[in-house]
This record gives sequence, C-alpha cells and structure tokens, in this order.
Amino acid sequence: MIKKELFGKLPCGCEVNAYTLSNDSIVSVCILNYGGILKNIWVKDKNGTAADVICGFDSIDGYLTSGGYQGALIGRIGNRIAKGRFTLEGKEYQLFCNDGQNSLHGGEKGFNAKIWDVEEKDCPKSPSLVLTYVSKDGEENYPGTLSVKVTYTLTECGALSIHYEATTDKTTIVNMTNHAYYNLGGFDSGVIDGQILQLDCDKINSLDSELIPDGKFIDVEGTPYDFRAGRPIGEGFASDYPMMKEFGGYDNNFVFASYNGQLRPRGSVTDPKSGRKVTLWTDQPCVQIYTANMINPEDPAFKGGVKQYKHCAVCLETQCIPDAVNHPAFTSTVLKPGEKYDTTTVYKFSN
Repeated sequence: MIKKELFGKLPCGCEVNAYTLSNDSIVSVCILNYGGILKNIWVKDKNGTAADVICGFDSIDGYLTSGGYQGALIGRIGNRIAKGRFTLEGKEYQLFCNDGQNSLHGGEKGFNAKIWDVEEKDCPKSPSLVLTYVSKDGEENYPGTLSVKVTYTLTECGALSIHYEATTDKTTIVNMTNHAYYNLGGFDSGVIDGQILQLDCDKINSLDSELIPDGKFIDVEGTPYDFRAGRPIGEGFASDYPMMKEFGGYDNNFVFASYNGQLRPRGSVTDPKSGRKVTLWTDQPCVQIYTANMINPEDPAFKGGVKQYKHCAVCLETQCIPDAVNHPAFTSTVLKPGEKYDTTTVYKFSN
C-alpha cells in the first residue's frame, strides 16, 4: 500500500509530498519527493515493537537548514572530488567546492535538493515508488544531460531495494548513493557504539587530511577498520590509529573483497538489544561507512525534538571509490552515450 500526504512546501512554493510504503512485512518506509529523501524506516523488533531506525526531521525546514544530507539521494557524484576538478575527453571541468576546497555529494545543489517526479506502483506485496529527474547539460557544471530513474521498492520479505538507473547524451560521470543514517535501536536510542558492524571488506582507501583518497590502500588486518568477523562499532572510536583520531570516528571508503559486480550480501549492522538487523546487499564495489562524527548539536532537532548528537547513527553509502575520475586505477565512474548506469542496493531488515 502507498499513502501520499503533503509534508510541506519549499520557499519557491513547490509542494513536498511524503509517500508511505507498507505491506505485511516488519518494515514500512516513508519517502519524500524532495531529494528522494528516506524520511522514516519503521522496523519491528524481536518483540514486535516498531521503531523508526533512521534520523531525520518532522518538517521540511529541518531538511532545508540542517547539514548532513539526512536520508537523501546523492548525485551526480557521491562523496568528494578533489579540488572540484576533473578532466574528461581532454576538457577540464570545475565544480562548485562546497567542502573546503573540494566538491562533495554533487556540488552546491545536488540531487538531494531537487524535486523529483514520482510514479506510484501500488502493489500490495511489494509497493514501489519510481522517482525520475533530468539533470541538464551543465547543471553544477557536469557535462551531458543525465536522465535519472531511482526506484524504491519495499519487498514482501522486509527489504528496501534502491535501483539506480541513468543515461547520458554526452560523456559524464555518475556515482549515486543514499545517505540515510541508521540506528537499529531507533534514531532516539543513543549512540551506536554497541551495535555490531560486519563488512566483507579487506581494505580501505588511504586518505589525506581532507578525506581525499591519496591513491593508496590500507589492509584492514590489525586496524580498527577490520570488521570482517563483525564487532561493535564503538570499539574503534578510542583507537590511536591516526585517521581515527583525526576524523573522530569512521568516515572511510571500505573496499569489498572478491568484487564481481553481482548483487549479493556484503555486510550488516545488528542491534543486540532490540534484535533488529539490516543486511546490506549491493552490486557496488565499495561502501562508505560514516558514524556521524561531524554532526552539529546546534542544528535543528531530529524528529520528536531529539537533539542531534555525535555517533547517533551509521551511514551505509554504497558507491565506487571516491574521486575515481582523478585516479585511472580506481573503479570507473565514467558514463558514455549508449551506456547505462544500472546498480542496485538492498537493505534487508530482520529481527
């Protein structure tokens, strides 16, 4: 079932609608046409009690005035591009730098700040919301008109599938993701230190002080970044490892082992107290793990008036390697005319 409600209006007068997808599973989700934002994901615990497991806001003003890209679709390029510059087919492009001297998550007004067209597919067992947007040639100074379709589907087994598709009329770059902040105890349940993270990742990118990959990789063995066997997220926070001390938590690109481009389970987060678990399925080569280190308590309060707080959640942003366009050896984010960007990530919930 899909229920549509008015959520608010933008300063320009555009209506922001909220679409709630539900079925007979333990999960229901609410999605906005503004930014393709995941506003709520309600998941039942081992006792059958539902809680909202992602951070977000009760009004559109929160999404407009707070940082953090809460729940949003990210594009054209997720993560950072060094100095906002890249070269394609001999031409150099300069993007808007909104993260120091670098471009982050699409630039000044990325896909997270757009009103998307919506098509409802109200199937009782697996309702879907199809979001489309045409990013014109030169938008945010990216080349090519990019036609984008993102399909959110709530499956009958309690999974949220996000299917990203795009085509272009000129060689461009694309690397979309979703920036939901997950706390399996409930967004208002406190820090996620004790929740168990497991990742099928054997290395991470080495980063400079501005979180830009320097071209090298670090084996996770013997570091706070080794989640292959699963362990509490907070174990690494007090580590003396240089990147951990500098960034105040995790904000790293983890590279999946034995990548083959197939959709398969690559990690999970489990809350031992509630029994809730999300298993990450993806066909992408990497995932950005971010533990809300830079969250600002002075920003607008979350839903229900809950103040924002550090380490309130963990982001599971599937992606290609950040700044790939400037590193020929990295997984490519280049899309050419006649090709199709086509990738799927699934968040499978259980209790």
